[in-house]
Amino acid sequence: MDRLNGEDIALNKLGDIEAGPAPHGKEWRPMNINHYATKKSAAQSMLDVALLMANSSQLKSVLYVGPHYRFYLPLLVLLSLSITLQVMVGLLLVFIVKYDLNDVRKHAKLNRMNNAATLFVFFTVLVNIFITALGFEGYTVRSPVSPVMLPEHHLSLLPNNLNKTSGF
Repeated sequence: MDRLNGEDIALNKLGDIEAGPAPHGKEWRPMNINHYATKKSAAQSMLDVALLMANSSQLKSVLYVGPHYRFYLPLLVLLSLSITLQVMVGLLLVFIVKYDLNDVRKHAKLNRMNNAATLFVFFTVLVNIFITALGFEGYTVRSPVSPVMLPEHHLSLLPNNLNKTSGF
């Protein structure tokens, strides 16, 4: 029995390019869907980890600056939401990789899980757009230690932007 994909086209029929001989005497092997899905999930997980690290670093900076920053509470909420969504995507990806894609009985469940992961990734991107818009560019970070009093002639040797952060 021919298996059909979502577009109702039979896969790996005799006349298909994938099923026939390849140029230069090599044979085309049928695509291992489990291997493809595992690689896709691994790549998505690595990107998720990178974003999680960036968000946790930004959360640390927000907590360091404290509540006197004008966007403190919105950034705190958005960063927490982004990290929560990323953890949920990571868990979904772990469960998706666990299932055998060749088992037709699991297709509906895997499809729902994949759709949920895609939806969470979409919302994570939206949340991170707002995080970037509310970032710390040009904001002076407070020092946890009292400033040392220096004679007047020593102050001119310090750069003006010594206590500024950028890139958030």
